[in-house]
Amino acid sequence: MAISAVAVLAVMGSRGTSADEPLRSLTPVAVDGPQQPIDPFADRGLSESERERLYAEIAVEADELERRSRLLRKVTALVTPTVVHIDTKKASSADREGEASEDESGSGVITMVADQTVVLTNRHVIYGAELDAIRIRLDDGRELRPTRVWTDPATDIGVMAIPGNRLQTARVAQDDRLEIGDTVLAVGSPFGLAHSVTLGIVSAKGRRDLDLGEGNVRFQDFIQTDAAINPGNSGGPLVNLRGEVVGLNTAIASNSGGSEGIGFAIPVSMVMFVAEQLVETGSVSRAYLGVTLDRRFSQRTADRLALVRPVGARVSGVTKSGPAENAGIRIDDVILEYNGVAVDDDDHLVSLVSTTPAGRTVALRVYRDRRSQTINVPVGVREAFER
Repeated sequence: MAISAVAVLAVMGSRGTSADEPLRSLTPVAVDGPQQPIDPFADRGLSESERERLYAEIAVEADELERRSRLLRKVTALVTPTVVHIDTKKASSADREGEASEDESGSGVITMVADQTVVLTNRHVIYGAELDAIRIRLDDGRELRPTRVWTDPATDIGVMAIPGNRLQTARVAQDDRLEIGDTVLAVGSPFGLAHSVTLGIVSAKGRRDLDLGEGNVRFQDFIQTDAAINPGNSGGPLVNLRGEVVGLNTAIASNSGGSEGIGFAIPVSMVMFVAEQLVETGSVSRAYLGVTLDRRFSQRTADRLALVRPVGARVSGVTKSGPAENAGIRIDDVILEYNGVAVDDDDHLVSLVSTTPAGRTVALRVYRDRRSQTINVPVGVREAFER
């Protein structure tokens, strides 16, 4: 950056005392021959002993950071062989008869689902491509074609059965203990650069109002992370420091088209709920509660119900002969907990119901008439009510 003469003078003046004060006197040393130039700031440098002391302090502190780096290297060594690069050729939107085609690439992770070796990825990476138009490239350079593909548009999850031996599979986290601030790694093929690893933290949880593509991703409960996610990362794993998959990288919020520190991943609990049903039955069956929820639950309504603030999900309608009505749920009931999980809002309740197996009995803690009570509801099968 260019600096004007005035600016330079101002900076120099700030390091002295005043323009009229003379510099401290410097006693020249008498020498034979031409005098040596003098550095008036020579005494400001570090002595040799000071340099040695700083090196010793750095070594201790760097060892702490290097231990963390060694952990990250171990996690990367475990996860990288399970991550694949996916290339697809699809009939273009302009010509679905196959004369024109468009290429798409993404990522995926190999794991075991219902005793089958599969690749988990995003539906939008593979949807619309024939089996022989999907190329899966492994970490060791081998290329495979899927033998079968399943997708779920309501969550943007895709599953591919793959052949082959000597396939390393990723370990999947068995619970949802992930918290805001936890360190995570995103692995994938951004811009076609296979097996790139980025580091970040969990920035937020429960993002449920994202406008994704065609807008048909109905059930959302995204993890937000600042680990760099770029085009081509879609379908790759989000991993914790134990080397376990905790999410499936799916989307970014960006003005430029590249990473700006706001990425989103589907929680692994939702991924496995969908994937297991797709592999076992070929479709996804979700629970049905049978309530309409107040999307504009306001402070005014909370005041009417004698609540300090709008919290939980207010029931604004009940489906006739549905599970909720049969269990005694009423209009103006506020659902505070679902199977022991505190309900944030209406979208959160929809997400919780969507990952509940059909036919299970769930415990709802409901606020009604200034007190709370627990109501057990045997949930129904969504497909039986939504036709």
